[in-house]
Amino acid sequence: MINLAVLPTDTTGEFTTEVGNPWANIGIFLVFVAITLFAVLRASRKTKTAADFYAGGRSFTGTQNGTAIAGDYLSAASFLGIVGAIAIYGYDGFLYSIGFLVAWLVALLLVAEMLRNTGKFTMADVLSFRLKQRPVRIAASTSTLMVSIFYLLAQMAGAGALVSLLLGIDSGVGQSLVIAIVGLLMIFYVFIGGMKGTTWVQIIKATLLLIGVGIMSIWLLALFGFNFSEMLGDAVSVANNPAILDPGLQYGESTLTKLDFLSLGLALVFGTAGLPHVLMRFYTVPTAKEARKSVVWAIWLIGGFYLCTLVLGFGAAALVGPETIANAPGGQNSAAPLLAYELGGTLLLGVIAAVAFATILAVVAGLTITASASFAHDIYGQVIKKGKLDAKGEMRAGRVTVVVVGVLAILGGIGAQGQNVAFLVALAFAVAASANLPTILYSLFWKRFTTRGALWSMYGGLGSSILLILFSPVLWGAETSFFPDVDLALYPLTNPGIISIPLSFLLGWLGSLTSKTSEDPVKQAEMEVRSLTGVGAEKATDH
Repeated sequence: MINLAVLPTDTTGEFTTEVGNPWANIGIFLVFVAITLFAVLRASRKTKTAADFYAGGRSFTGTQNGTAIAGDYLSAASFLGIVGAIAIYGYDGFLYSIGFLVAWLVALLLVAEMLRNTGKFTMADVLSFRLKQRPVRIAASTSTLMVSIFYLLAQMAGAGALVSLLLGIDSGVGQSLVIAIVGLLMIFYVFIGGMKGTTWVQIIKATLLLIGVGIMSIWLLALFGFNFSEMLGDAVSVANNPAILDPGLQYGESTLTKLDFLSLGLALVFGTAGLPHVLMRFYTVPTAKEARKSVVWAIWLIGGFYLCTLVLGFGAAALVGPETIANAPGGQNSAAPLLAYELGGTLLLGVIAAVAFATILAVVAGLTITASASFAHDIYGQVIKKGKLDAKGEMRAGRVTVVVVGVLAILGGIGAQGQNVAFLVALAFAVAASANLPTILYSLFWKRFTTRGALWSMYGGLGSSILLILFSPVLWGAETSFFPDVDLALYPLTNPGIISIPLSFLLGWLGSLTSKTSEDPVKQAEMEVRSLTGVGAEKATDH
C-alpha cells in the first residue's frame, strides 16, 4: 500500500513533488497528442461544409458514433472523480456511477431516435421546429452555452488536479499554466478538425480509456485472487471504517444530506438526455436507426466502464488508502493515478495519465464544438442573419466562437481548481436537466406545448438552477466551497435539481396553458410524423 512515508513530503505531511517520473508522464502524453493531431489534421481535409464541421458529414456508423459517445460521456468526472469518490466514500461514491449509467435509458427510450429525425445540427433545431424560431433559438442557445461552460469547468479542474500530482506543480500559477495549455490544444483540435476531428479524438480516447481501466481492473482482481469480497475487506481494514461499505457515509448524516442525494440522483438520471454535447452526436449518423444503434453501443461500453470504477475505487481504498488519497495533490481526483503507480510503477502511471489527459481533451473538444454550433448556427446564422448565411460564413462564425469559448473555459477552469470533478459535472447535469429536458419532452410529446411554455421552461429551469447554485454551499461557507471564508449560502443543498427540475416542468405546463394563441397545427403534425417514423427526416440533412 502507498503511504505518506513512501512518497516525498514536507514537514506537514503534504506531498511536495510528483509521483513517478514526470518526463515519462509527459512523453507518453505527447505520444497521444501526436496521434490525435494526426487524426485531426486528416479530418480537416474533408471539413468543407457546415454539415462537415458540425455533424461530421453524417458519415459515422452507429458503432463508431456509439464509441465516440462513450468517449464524449466518460469524462474526467467519471475516471478521476468517481474512482476517488468510491475510494473515500465507498457505497455513496458508487451512486455517481449508477446515476450516470441509468440516465442512458432515458436518452435511449425518449430522446435519441426522435431527436435525430427532427433536427439538423443542434438541440435548438428540434425545439424551434414547431414553435417561434427567434425566441426559442435564443433560449436554447443560452442554455446550451451555460451547460457547456459548467461542464468545461469540471474538465479543466481535472486537468489541473492531474498535473499537480504527476509533475509536482503545487503552485496555482503552474497549474493555471497547464490548464491554459490544455485549453489551447482543445481550441486547435476543434478549430481545425470540426466534428470529424473531434469524433476521431473521442474514438481513440474511448478505446484507450476502456483498455486502460480494463487492464487495471483485471490486475487488481488478480492481486486478490479474483475475490472481490477480499478486496472489500482490505478496503475496510485500510480505511479503518466499516461504514465505507454501507449507504450514508457521504449522504446519510442528516435529512438535509439525504435530500441532497435525492437532488443529485434526479440531476444525474435526467441530465444526460438534456446534455447538448451528447444530443449533438445523434446528428453525426445518417439515419435514426444508426442513432438508436449508437446509444445501445454506448450503453454497453459505458456500463462496462462503470463496473470497472467499482473495482478501481475499492482497489484504491485497499492499496493506496483513503487518507493518502485525500492528502495527495488533487485530493479525491488523484485516486486513479496513485493506484496506477502502486500497480505498475512509472510506466503504468504514465499510460493512465495520458489516458486521463486524453479524456479531458476529448470531452472539452466535444463541448466546444457544441457551444460553437449553438452560437454560430442558431444565434448568428438563424437569428441575426435570419437563415441567409452561407456555409462558409457559418463555419467562420463557428471557429470564432471556438476561440471565445476556449478562453472562457481556461479562465473558469483556473477558478475551479481543487473542486471534485464528479461533483462539478453533477451541477452541469442539474442545469441540463432543468433547462433542456422538460422542453425537449414537451416539444416531442405534447401537442398543446407553446412558445411561451418553452421560454418559461428553459429560462425558468436555467435561471432557478444557476441561482440556487450561486447561493448554495458550492460557492459559500463550506471547506470545499469556492469562497470558504464567506457564508452567503441561502439554499442549504449543494445540488439544485430537486427544486429546479420540477419547477421547469411546471413552468412549461403553466406557460402553455396561459398562452392565448396555439401553435401551427400543420407543423405539429409534421413534427409528430417525422419524430416517430423518420419520414421527411432527410430534409433536415440538407444545407
